[in-house]
Amino acid sequence: MVAPSSTPVLSITALETDIGGSRILRGFDLKVDAGEVVALMGRNGVGKTTTLRSITGGLPVRAGNITLAGQPIHRLSADARARLGIGYVPQGRDIFPLLTVEENLRVGLVVHGIKGKAAASALGRVYDLFPVLKEMLSRKGGVLSGGQQQQLAIGRALLTNPKLLILDEPTEGIQPSIIDQIGDTLKKLKVSTRTEEEQTSEGRKEAAEIMEAVRKLREEHALAILLVEQYVDFCREVADRFYAMDRGTITASGAIAALTDEVVATHLQV
Repeated sequence: MVAPSSTPVLSITALETDIGGSRILRGFDLKVDAGEVVALMGRNGVGKTTTLRSITGGLPVRAGNITLAGQPIHRLSADARARLGIGYVPQGRDIFPLLTVEENLRVGLVVHGIKGKAAASALGRVYDLFPVLKEMLSRKGGVLSGGQQQQLAIGRALLTNPKLLILDEPTEGIQPSIIDQIGDTLKKLKVSTRTEEEQTSEGRKEAAEIMEAVRKLREEHALAILLVEQYVDFCREVADRFYAMDRGTITASGAIAALTDEVVATHLQV
């Protein structure tokens, strides 16, 4: 972990957000420093996605403050926040299934006006982190495995060299514990007839590749990463700190070493 500066990359103070007249977020503080991975955890429906939408501009904030590198952003539009340095990889990845890997990446460059040497450097960084993407440049996004799609989505978000990278459930669909979902996805895409044992091995390999990329981003690029994730072991491996949510507020937080089985049972298990 890189030593934190006096100004966090992301700072949330007393955040409150409503949806349809109902209070979803009930006032909490959260911060992420440069070179740090922070896990935001919680059961389904506790407010994690609403928190991300509040940060990225998808929902208006009722009260509280959100700053990016010290600059207030909670009144800015979503595109203005992205230009200031927020990279967001949503749950479901949102890649273009009919475009190739290369086209998916170049769309990101074009949208942000990145050209020439800057574009080549940005792509090189992505290929260093995810070598499999360079091997699959001509393959359509829709025929990639779940883990490969996730790597493509993260790579595309990194092309703009963001200050803050937000990852929403990055292991979804690729972990051995949910191998049935991997199998269903592969059947839909019609790319393989591998055995369940082979699929399990592939899921484990892809999870390890994403885990290693997160570590590199933290250590080599001093990037602040906010990770929304339910897979506890993944968080224990890559995160520096954690926040546990319930009913729209933070119920536990601390160094990742404090994410004990007791904390998990109390705050995270259904």
